[in-house]
Amino acid sequence: MTDNVHQGHRARKRFGQNFLHDPHVIGRIVKAIAPKPTDCLVEIGPGLGALTEPVAAAAGKLTVVELDRDLAERLQQHPQLASKLQIFQADAMKFDFEQLVQPGQKLKVFGNLPYNISTPLLFHLFEFADSIENMHFMLQKEVVDRMTAPHGSKTYGRLSVMTQFYCQAMPVVQVGPGAFKPAPKVDSAVVRLIPFNKAMRADVDPAILNRVCLEAFNQRRKTLRNCFSNFATAEQISALGIDPTLRPEQLPVSDFVKIAQWLATQDVATIANLQDNLLLEDNDES
Repeated sequence: MTDNVHQGHRARKRFGQNFLHDPHVIGRIVKAIAPKPTDCLVEIGPGLGALTEPVAAAAGKLTVVELDRDLAERLQQHPQLASKLQIFQADAMKFDFEQLVQPGQKLKVFGNLPYNISTPLLFHLFEFADSIENMHFMLQKEVVDRMTAPHGSKTYGRLSVMTQFYCQAMPVVQVGPGAFKPAPKVDSAVVRLIPFNKAMRADVDPAILNRVCLEAFNQRRKTLRNCFSNFATAEQISALGIDPTLRPEQLPVSDFVKIAQWLATQDVATIANLQDNLLLEDNDES
């Protein structure tokens, strides 16, 4: 079990802790983040400081959000880092990132995210997209593949649509299990997310867009006619210029937006009647 101990700290499974230790990989990630003293940098889950130390060295200051009380306290007592950090011992899933925004600046957010909560955490961060300049996250490679998948591919799903609605997304570093202690059972990758300006995003309620995606990819092997039968007929789908015999993964983000915009014009009961039990696990195929 000593593989689970790194720098005197035992990795906690409930927090999804896997600590990055490979200096080559760390260097590549820091280069991708490109921290500068003028940046408003925020790290989620700094852990033992593998990224925190080089980023703080380059930028001079850094805000961190750490759920593990022991690790937050360790950072508070760190001889080199403590004076450079603003530390929030808090759950990033519930954290108000807006409070960190400085006048005239946007946030640059990064982190080695716990893989067991990565999707809901990403969705939470998307709510602050207008206050974020860019994001760099270490994630399970499979999740990065889904975030960046083009329509028509087997990995394209709800996470693809919602990510690409909010951001330009691209993989920047691939990372093998050996770069971590303890080593995860999966390959990892770093994704760069650059939020679109609000003016560039389609005018649509993200909650309704997400619901449309849930309806679609909960039954991804069915045609749109069947996927959307809870709220639209084949004729209504056709009237939007969309072929109801297509499968969900064949639709570009713009068509999902078009369906969500149309749905928003329907009566409240139609929207409310969509099944609430379609909320999917963060590791589901959507």
